[in-house]
Amino acid sequence: MQRKDILELKKRFKKEECTIFRMAGCYVNAQKEKVVTLNEMFPNLPEEEFYKYLDIAKKTLSGSLGNNLLELSFAPADSPDGTATKQQFFSGLISSEFKQEELLDRFYDLIIENYEYTGNYLILVYYDTYDVMVKTEDGRKLDESEEVYTYMLCSLCPVTLSKPGLGYLEEENKIGVRLRDWIVGAPENGFLYPAFSERSTDIDTLLFYTKNARESHPAFVENALGCGAKRTGMQQKKAFENVIKKAVAGTDVESDELFLTIQESLCDIVDRQELENPKDPRPVELTAETFDEIISDCQVSEYIAPKIKEAFAEEFSDGIPTADAILDTKLLAKNEQKKKEKELRGEVATLKEALSKVQTAVPAGAEDTDIPFDPDETGHTADGISDDDTTAGSELSDAQSASDHLCDIFLRVKPERASLITSQIIDGQKCLVIPVEDGDDIDINGMHVD
Repeated sequence: MQRKDILELKKRFKKEECTIFRMAGCYVNAQKEKVVTLNEMFPNLPEEEFYKYLDIAKKTLSGSLGNNLLELSFAPADSPDGTATKQQFFSGLISSEFKQEELLDRFYDLIIENYEYTGNYLILVYYDTYDVMVKTEDGRKLDESEEVYTYMLCSLCPVTLSKPGLGYLEEENKIGVRLRDWIVGAPENGFLYPAFSERSTDIDTLLFYTKNARESHPAFVENALGCGAKRTGMQQKKAFENVIKKAVAGTDVESDELFLTIQESLCDIVDRQELENPKDPRPVELTAETFDEIISDCQVSEYIAPKIKEAFAEEFSDGIPTADAILDTKLLAKNEQKKKEKELRGEVATLKEALSKVQTAVPAGAEDTDIPFDPDETGHTADGISDDDTTAGSELSDAQSASDHLCDIFLRVKPERASLITSQIIDGQKCLVIPVEDGDDIDINGMHVD
Protein backbone atom coordinates (compact mmCIF):
# COMPACT_ATOMS: atom_id res chain seq x y z
CA MET A 1 0.00 0.00 0.00
CA GLN A 2 0.99 3.60 -0.57
CA ARG A 3 0.15 6.68 1.39
CA LYS A 4 -2.32 7.82 -1.26
CA ASP A 5 -4.28 4.55 -0.86
CA ILE A 6 -4.70 5.15 2.87
CA LEU A 7 -5.69 8.77 2.36
CA GLU A 8 -8.32 7.73 -0.17
CA LEU A 9 -9.95 5.51 2.44
CA LYS A 10 -9.71 8.07 5.26
CA LYS A 11 -11.23 10.84 3.14
CA ARG A 12 -14.42 8.78 3.03
CA PHE A 13 -14.76 8.79 6.82
CA LYS A 14 -17.09 11.79 6.73
CA LYS A 15 -20.82 11.99 7.40
CA GLU A 16 -21.72 12.71 3.77
CA GLU A 17 -19.30 10.18 2.22
CA CYS A 18 -19.21 7.39 4.80
CA THR A 19 -20.55 4.03 3.60
CA ILE A 20 -19.78 1.95 6.70
CA PHE A 21 -22.73 -0.40 6.90
CA ARG A 22 -22.33 -2.13 10.26
CA MET A 23 -20.24 -1.95 13.42
CA ALA A 24 -19.82 -4.63 16.07
CA GLY A 25 -17.85 -4.66 19.29
CA CYS A 26 -17.03 -6.28 22.60
CA TYR A 27 -16.03 -4.64 25.91
CA VAL A 28 -13.39 -6.73 27.73
CA ASN A 29 -12.38 -6.22 31.37
CA ALA A 30 -8.94 -6.69 32.96
CA GLN A 31 -9.75 -10.36 33.70
CA LYS A 32 -10.28 -10.94 29.94
CA GLU A 33 -14.01 -11.40 30.42
CA LYS A 34 -16.62 -10.20 27.95
CA VAL A 35 -18.68 -7.54 29.71
CA VAL A 36 -20.96 -6.47 26.88
CA THR A 37 -21.21 -6.82 23.11
CA LEU A 38 -22.78 -4.57 20.49
CA ASN A 39 -23.84 -4.90 16.87
CA GLU A 40 -25.26 -1.77 15.26
CA MET A 41 -26.30 -0.48 11.88
CA PHE A 42 -23.75 2.28 11.60
CA PRO A 43 -25.88 4.88 9.74
CA ASN A 44 -28.58 4.57 12.45
CA LEU A 45 -26.30 5.58 15.32
CA PRO A 46 -27.09 8.84 17.15
CA GLU A 47 -25.10 11.66 15.60
CA GLU A 48 -22.74 12.17 18.54
CA GLU A 49 -21.92 8.46 18.71
CA PHE A 50 -21.59 8.29 14.93
CA TYR A 51 -18.80 10.90 14.90
CA LYS A 52 -17.01 9.42 17.92
CA TYR A 53 -16.87 5.96 16.37
CA LEU A 54 -15.88 7.43 13.01
CA ASP A 55 -13.02 9.28 14.67
CA ILE A 56 -11.74 5.98 16.12
CA ALA A 57 -11.81 4.44 12.63
CA LYS A 58 -9.77 7.35 11.24
CA LYS A 59 -7.12 7.05 13.94
CA THR A 60 -6.71 3.34 13.21
CA LEU A 61 -5.33 4.40 9.81
CA SER A 62 -3.12 7.20 11.13
CA GLY A 63 0.65 7.48 11.35
CA SER A 64 3.33 6.74 8.80
CA LEU A 65 3.70 3.66 6.63
CA GLY A 66 6.48 1.40 7.80
CA ASN A 67 6.38 2.86 11.28
CA ASN A 68 2.83 2.98 12.69
CA LEU A 69 1.28 1.15 9.75
CA LEU A 70 2.88 -2.17 8.81
CA GLU A 71 1.95 -4.07 5.67
CA LEU A 72 1.98 -7.76 6.61
CA SER A 73 1.68 -10.92 4.54
CA PHE A 74 -0.06 -14.11 5.58
CA ALA A 75 1.88 -17.30 6.16
CA PRO A 76 1.87 -19.86 3.31
CA ALA A 77 -1.22 -22.06 3.06
CA ASP A 78 0.81 -25.18 3.84
CA SER A 79 2.47 -23.73 6.97
CA PRO A 80 2.54 -26.22 9.86
CA ASP A 81 0.98 -23.81 12.35
CA GLY A 82 -2.16 -23.49 10.26
CA THR A 83 -2.12 -19.67 10.25
CA ALA A 84 -3.53 -19.66 6.73
CA THR A 85 -6.90 -20.42 8.31
CA LYS A 86 -6.85 -16.91 9.85
CA GLN A 87 -7.01 -15.41 6.37
CA GLN A 88 -9.95 -17.67 5.51
CA PHE A 89 -11.65 -16.80 8.80
CA PHE A 90 -11.39 -13.04 8.19
CA SER A 91 -12.72 -13.48 4.66
CA GLY A 92 -15.68 -15.47 6.02
CA LEU A 93 -16.37 -12.81 8.66
CA ILE A 94 -16.48 -10.14 5.95
CA SER A 95 -18.76 -12.27 3.78
CA SER A 96 -21.21 -12.64 6.69
CA GLU A 97 -21.52 -8.84 6.90
CA PHE A 98 -21.34 -9.28 10.70
CA LYS A 99 -24.78 -10.85 10.75
CA GLN A 100 -23.62 -14.10 12.38
CA GLU A 101 -23.05 -13.63 16.12
CA GLU A 102 -21.23 -16.96 16.35
CA LEU A 103 -18.51 -15.76 13.96
CA LEU A 104 -18.21 -12.49 15.85
CA ASP A 105 -17.83 -14.36 19.16
CA ARG A 106 -15.06 -16.47 17.66
CA PHE A 107 -13.38 -13.30 16.46
CA TYR A 108 -13.57 -11.71 19.93
CA ASP A 109 -12.16 -14.89 21.50
CA LEU A 110 -9.28 -14.85 19.04
CA ILE A 111 -8.39 -11.29 20.02
CA ILE A 112 -8.82 -11.82 23.77
CA GLU A 113 -6.65 -14.96 23.82
CA ASN A 114 -3.72 -13.27 22.08
CA TYR A 115 -3.88 -9.55 22.89
CA GLU A 116 -1.65 -8.79 25.86
CA TYR A 117 -3.11 -5.71 27.50
CA THR A 118 -3.24 -4.77 31.15
CA GLY A 119 -6.62 -3.23 31.84
CA ASN A 120 -9.98 -2.90 30.16
CA TYR A 121 -10.34 -2.41 26.42
CA LEU A 122 -12.92 -2.29 23.66
CA ILE A 123 -12.81 -4.35 20.46
CA LEU A 124 -14.51 -2.53 17.58
CA VAL A 125 -14.87 -3.89 14.07
CA TYR A 126 -16.35 -2.02 11.09
CA TYR A 127 -17.80 -3.49 7.91
CA ASP A 128 -17.65 -1.32 4.81
CA THR A 129 -17.95 -1.50 1.03
CA TYR A 130 -16.31 1.07 -1.21
CA ASP A 131 -17.34 1.48 -4.83
CA VAL A 132 -13.95 2.37 -6.33
CA MET A 133 -14.38 4.78 -9.20
CA VAL A 134 -12.11 4.81 -12.23
CA LYS A 135 -9.50 7.57 -12.14
CA THR A 136 -7.97 9.30 -15.14
CA GLU A 137 -4.23 9.88 -15.38
CA ASP A 138 -4.64 13.40 -14.01
CA GLY A 139 -6.45 12.05 -10.91
CA ARG A 140 -10.03 12.90 -11.83
CA LYS A 141 -12.74 10.38 -10.94
CA LEU A 142 -15.15 9.13 -13.57
CA ASP A 143 -18.71 7.98 -12.90
CA GLU A 144 -17.70 4.45 -13.63
CA SER A 145 -17.08 1.72 -11.07
CA GLU A 146 -13.74 -0.05 -11.24
CA GLU A 147 -14.43 -2.60 -8.48
CA VAL A 148 -16.14 -2.90 -5.11
CA TYR A 149 -13.65 -3.02 -2.23
CA THR A 150 -15.19 -4.81 0.77
CA TYR A 151 -13.20 -4.79 3.99
CA MET A 152 -13.19 -4.94 7.77
CA LEU A 153 -11.40 -2.48 10.05
CA CYS A 154 -10.65 -3.52 13.62
CA SER A 155 -9.76 -1.07 16.42
CA LEU A 156 -8.51 -2.02 19.88
CA CYS A 157 -9.18 0.88 22.27
CA PRO A 158 -8.20 1.19 25.95
CA VAL A 159 -11.02 1.90 28.40
CA THR A 160 -9.85 3.82 31.45
CA LEU A 161 -11.40 5.61 34.42
CA SER A 162 -11.66 9.37 34.17
CA LYS A 163 -9.49 11.35 36.58
CA PRO A 164 -10.94 12.09 40.03
CA GLY A 165 -11.95 15.67 40.70
CA LEU A 166 -14.60 18.11 41.83
CA GLY A 167 -17.62 19.06 39.77
CA TYR A 168 -21.04 20.62 39.92
CA LEU A 169 -23.66 18.16 41.15
CA GLU A 170 -26.81 19.46 39.47
CA GLU A 171 -29.35 17.37 41.43
CA GLU A 172 -27.89 18.46 44.78
CA ASN A 173 -27.02 21.97 43.53
CA LYS A 174 -23.57 21.93 45.03
CA ILE A 175 -19.88 21.39 44.25
CA GLY A 176 -18.75 17.90 45.13
CA VAL A 177 -16.75 14.86 44.06
CA ARG A 178 -17.89 13.97 40.56
CA LEU A 179 -18.52 10.41 39.48
CA ARG A 180 -15.67 8.70 37.65
CA ASP A 181 -16.63 7.22 34.28
CA TRP A 182 -15.08 4.55 32.11
CA ILE A 183 -13.88 6.36 28.97
CA VAL A 184 -12.98 4.81 25.61
CA GLY A 185 -9.66 6.17 24.40
CA ALA A 186 -7.98 6.38 21.01
CA PRO A 187 -7.01 2.99 19.52
CA GLU A 188 -3.69 1.50 20.59
CA ASN A 189 -3.72 -1.17 17.87
CA GLY A 190 -5.83 -2.36 14.99
CA PHE A 191 -5.80 -3.77 11.48
CA LEU A 192 -7.35 -3.44 8.04
CA TYR A 193 -8.18 -6.52 5.96
CA PRO A 194 -7.83 -6.96 3.09
CA ALA A 195 -5.29 -4.30 2.19
CA PHE A 196 -6.16 -1.62 -0.37
CA SER A 197 -3.12 -1.72 -2.68
CA GLU A 198 -2.99 0.34 -5.86
CA ARG A 199 -6.69 1.11 -5.34
CA SER A 200 -7.55 -2.57 -5.43
CA THR A 201 -8.30 -5.45 -3.05
CA ASP A 202 -5.24 -7.40 -1.88
CA ILE A 203 -6.48 -10.49 -0.03
CA ASP A 204 -2.95 -11.72 0.72
CA THR A 205 -1.99 -8.62 2.71
CA LEU A 206 -3.14 -7.08 5.98
CA LEU A 207 -2.37 -3.57 7.27
CA PHE A 208 -1.52 -3.56 11.00
CA TYR A 209 -1.68 -0.38 13.12
CA THR A 210 0.30 0.36 16.27
CA LYS A 211 0.11 3.69 18.05
CA ASN A 212 3.44 3.11 19.78
CA ALA A 213 6.08 2.59 17.10
CA ARG A 214 8.44 1.13 19.71
CA GLU A 215 6.23 -1.96 19.96
CA SER A 216 5.16 -4.03 16.96
CA HIS A 217 3.39 -6.80 18.98
CA PRO A 218 4.95 -9.74 17.10
CA ALA A 219 3.18 -12.41 19.20
CA PHE A 220 -0.25 -10.90 18.52
CA VAL A 221 0.51 -10.48 14.82
CA GLU A 222 1.60 -14.08 14.41
CA ASN A 223 -0.92 -15.82 16.66
CA ALA A 224 -4.07 -13.74 16.24
CA LEU A 225 -3.64 -12.43 12.70
CA GLY A 226 -1.65 -15.29 11.20
CA CYS A 227 0.91 -12.97 9.59
CA GLY A 228 4.66 -12.80 9.67
CA ALA A 229 5.84 -10.24 12.23
CA LYS A 230 7.67 -7.15 11.05
CA ARG A 231 9.63 -4.47 12.90
CA THR A 232 8.51 -0.86 12.83
CA GLY A 233 10.70 1.85 11.33
CA MET A 234 11.67 3.06 14.79
CA GLN A 235 12.73 -0.45 15.79
CA GLN A 236 14.76 -0.85 12.59
CA LYS A 237 16.54 2.48 13.17
CA LYS A 238 17.43 1.41 16.70
CA ALA A 239 18.62 -1.98 15.48
CA PHE A 240 20.80 -0.31 12.83
CA GLU A 241 22.30 1.99 15.45
CA ASN A 242 23.14 -1.08 17.55
CA VAL A 243 24.84 -2.60 14.49
CA ILE A 244 27.23 0.35 14.33
CA LYS A 245 27.88 0.27 18.07
CA LYS A 246 28.60 -3.45 17.94
CA ALA A 247 30.99 -3.06 15.00
CA VAL A 248 33.10 -0.30 16.57
CA ALA A 249 33.10 -1.71 20.10
CA GLY A 250 36.65 -1.89 21.44
CA THR A 251 38.02 0.59 18.87
CA ASP A 252 38.79 4.30 19.10
CA VAL A 253 36.02 5.13 16.60
CA GLU A 254 33.12 7.15 18.01
CA SER A 255 29.94 5.18 17.21
CA ASP A 256 27.59 8.18 17.37
CA GLU A 257 29.74 10.16 14.95
CA LEU A 258 30.04 7.23 12.51
CA PHE A 259 26.30 6.53 12.73
CA LEU A 260 25.56 10.16 11.88
CA THR A 261 27.96 10.07 8.92
CA ILE A 262 26.27 6.94 7.56
CA GLN A 263 22.86 8.56 8.05
CA GLU A 264 23.99 11.54 5.94
CA SER A 265 25.15 9.17 3.20
CA LEU A 266 21.80 7.33 3.32
CA CYS A 267 20.02 10.67 2.98
CA ASP A 268 22.08 11.54 -0.10
CA ILE A 269 21.12 8.22 -1.74
CA VAL A 270 17.41 8.69 -1.00
CA ASP A 271 17.50 12.30 -2.27
CA ARG A 272 19.28 11.22 -5.44
CA GLN A 273 16.66 8.53 -6.04
CA GLU A 274 13.88 11.10 -5.69
CA LEU A 275 15.58 13.47 -8.14
CA GLU A 276 16.25 10.77 -10.72
CA ASN A 277 12.81 9.13 -10.40
CA PRO A 278 10.41 11.75 -8.98
CA LYS A 279 7.32 9.76 -10.03
CA ASP A 280 8.50 6.49 -8.51
CA PRO A 281 7.23 6.26 -4.89
CA ARG A 282 8.98 2.98 -4.18
CA PRO A 283 11.58 3.08 -1.38
CA VAL A 284 15.28 2.61 -2.10
CA GLU A 285 16.27 -1.04 -1.82
CA LEU A 286 19.33 -1.46 0.37
CA THR A 287 21.21 -3.95 -1.83
CA ALA A 288 24.74 -5.19 -1.13
CA GLU A 289 26.07 -2.74 -3.75
CA THR A 290 24.19 0.16 -2.18
CA PHE A 291 25.46 -0.73 1.29
CA ASP A 292 29.04 -0.97 -0.02
CA GLU A 293 28.61 2.46 -1.59
CA ILE A 294 27.50 3.91 1.75
CA ILE A 295 30.43 2.38 3.62
CA SER A 296 32.82 3.67 0.95
CA ASP A 297 31.38 7.19 1.01
CA CYS A 298 31.83 7.34 4.76
CA GLN A 299 35.49 6.31 4.43
CA VAL A 300 35.12 3.55 7.00
CA SER A 301 38.42 1.84 7.76
CA GLU A 302 39.19 -1.55 6.22
CA TYR A 303 39.22 -3.01 9.72
CA ILE A 304 35.73 -1.82 10.72
CA ALA A 305 33.90 -2.10 7.37
CA PRO A 306 33.73 -5.95 7.37
CA LYS A 307 32.47 -5.89 10.97
CA ILE A 308 29.64 -3.53 10.06
CA LYS A 309 28.60 -5.71 7.11
CA GLU A 310 28.71 -8.84 9.24
CA ALA A 311 26.72 -7.29 12.09
CA PHE A 312 24.21 -5.84 9.61
CA ALA A 313 23.62 -9.20 7.90
CA GLU A 314 23.18 -10.88 11.30
CA GLU A 315 20.76 -8.27 12.69
CA PHE A 316 18.59 -8.18 9.57
CA SER A 317 18.72 -11.84 8.65
CA ASP A 318 14.90 -11.90 8.49
CA GLY A 319 14.87 -9.27 5.74
CA ILE A 320 17.03 -6.39 4.55
CA PRO A 321 15.35 -3.04 5.32
CA THR A 322 14.99 -0.24 2.79
CA ALA A 323 17.16 2.86 3.00
CA ASP A 324 14.11 4.90 3.99
CA ALA A 325 13.33 2.53 6.87
CA ILE A 326 16.64 3.10 8.66
CA LEU A 327 16.98 6.76 7.71
CA ASP A 328 16.62 8.84 10.88
CA THR A 329 15.31 12.15 9.54
CA LYS A 330 14.83 13.58 13.05
CA LEU A 331 18.48 12.95 13.90
CA LEU A 332 19.60 14.60 10.66
CA ALA A 333 17.35 17.61 11.25
CA LYS A 334 18.68 17.95 14.79
CA ASN A 335 22.26 17.76 13.52
CA GLU A 336 21.51 20.37 10.83
CA GLN A 337 20.15 22.67 13.52
CA LYS A 338 23.32 22.19 15.56
CA LYS A 339 25.42 23.15 12.52
CA LYS A 340 23.42 26.34 12.03
CA GLU A 341 23.76 27.21 15.73
CA LYS A 342 27.51 26.61 15.53
CA GLU A 343 27.80 28.86 12.47
CA LEU A 344 25.78 31.53 14.24
CA ARG A 345 28.00 31.35 17.32
CA GLY A 346 31.04 31.74 15.03
CA GLU A 347 29.52 34.81 13.39
CA VAL A 348 28.72 36.33 16.79
CA ALA A 349 32.29 35.69 17.96
CA THR A 350 33.63 37.39 14.81
CA LEU A 351 31.42 40.42 15.37
CA LYS A 352 32.47 40.63 19.02
CA GLU A 353 36.12 40.49 17.98
CA ALA A 354 35.59 43.29 15.42
CA LEU A 355 33.75 45.40 17.99
CA SER A 356 36.52 44.82 20.52
CA LYS A 357 39.09 46.11 18.01
CA VAL A 358 36.95 49.19 17.39
CA GLN A 359 36.67 49.95 21.09
CA THR A 360 40.41 49.39 21.61
CA ALA A 361 41.34 51.66 18.69
CA VAL A 362 39.26 54.67 19.86
CA PRO A 363 41.00 56.87 22.51
CA ALA A 364 39.46 57.03 25.96
CA GLY A 365 37.36 60.17 26.34
CA ALA A 366 37.12 60.51 22.57
CA GLU A 367 35.37 57.22 21.72
CA ASP A 368 32.08 59.04 21.41
CA THR A 369 33.50 61.55 18.94
CA ASP A 370 35.63 59.41 16.68
CA ILE A 371 38.13 62.32 16.40
CA PRO A 372 41.57 63.06 17.86
CA PHE A 373 42.13 65.79 20.48
CA ASP A 374 44.71 68.52 20.23
CA PRO A 375 47.77 67.24 22.11
CA ASP A 376 49.70 69.44 24.51
CA GLU A 377 53.46 69.69 24.83
CA THR A 378 53.65 66.30 26.50
CA GLY A 379 52.00 64.62 23.55
CA HIS A 380 48.76 64.07 25.44
CA THR A 381 45.30 65.51 25.08
CA ALA A 382 43.47 67.24 27.86
CA ASP A 383 42.10 63.85 28.88
CA GLY A 384 45.52 62.22 29.03
CA ILE A 385 45.45 60.26 25.77
CA SER A 386 48.69 60.00 23.80
CA ASP A 387 48.95 61.44 20.32
CA ASP A 388 49.66 57.96 18.94
CA ASP A 389 46.20 56.87 20.01
CA THR A 390 44.57 59.65 18.02
CA THR A 391 45.74 58.18 14.72
CA ALA A 392 43.09 55.47 14.85
CA GLY A 393 40.74 57.28 12.46
CA SER A 394 42.03 55.46 9.39
CA GLU A 395 41.81 52.08 11.15
CA LEU A 396 38.10 52.60 11.86
CA SER A 397 36.99 52.84 8.24
CA ASP A 398 36.20 49.11 7.92
CA ALA A 399 34.38 48.96 11.24
CA GLN A 400 32.73 52.35 11.04
CA SER A 401 29.23 51.02 10.39
CA ALA A 402 29.54 48.72 13.40
CA SER A 403 30.40 51.58 15.75
CA ASP A 404 27.90 54.13 14.43
CA HIS A 405 24.88 52.57 16.08
CA LEU A 406 26.73 52.10 19.40
CA CYS A 407 27.81 55.75 19.93
CA ASP A 408 25.67 58.35 21.71
CA ILE A 409 27.58 61.14 19.90
CA PHE A 410 29.30 60.61 16.59
CA LEU A 411 31.35 63.41 14.90
CA ARG A 412 33.16 63.44 11.61
CA VAL A 413 35.23 66.47 10.62
CA LYS A 414 37.96 67.26 8.16
CA PRO A 415 41.42 66.32 9.54
CA GLU A 416 42.61 69.94 9.55
CA ARG A 417 39.66 71.00 11.72
CA ALA A 418 39.99 68.19 14.30
CA SER A 419 42.76 69.94 16.23
CA LEU A 420 40.46 72.92 16.87
CA ILE A 421 38.03 70.89 18.96
CA THR A 422 38.58 71.19 22.70
CA SER A 423 37.01 69.86 25.89
CA GLN A 424 35.71 72.43 28.39
CA ILE A 425 33.57 72.57 31.53
CA ILE A 426 30.65 74.90 30.90
CA ASP A 427 28.12 75.52 33.70
CA GLY A 428 29.41 72.41 35.42
CA GLN A 429 28.85 70.23 32.33
CA LYS A 430 31.69 68.68 30.36
CA CYS A 431 31.34 69.80 26.73
CA LEU A 432 33.06 69.50 23.40
CA VAL A 433 33.60 72.94 21.91
CA ILE A 434 33.64 73.03 18.10
CA PRO A 435 34.65 76.40 16.57
CA VAL A 436 32.58 77.28 13.49
CA GLU A 437 32.94 80.00 10.88
CA ASP A 438 30.54 81.64 8.48
CA GLY A 439 30.03 79.45 5.46
CA ASP A 440 30.88 76.15 7.23
CA ASP A 441 28.94 73.22 5.81
CA ILE A 442 27.35 71.48 8.83
CA ASP A 443 25.19 68.33 8.93
CA ILE A 444 23.60 66.94 12.08
CA ASN A 445 22.31 63.37 11.77
CA GLY A 446 22.27 63.77 8.01
CA MET A 447 20.27 67.02 8.14
CA HIS A 448 21.89 70.19 6.81
CA VAL A 449 21.80 73.13 9.27
CA ASP A 450 22.69 76.80 8.89
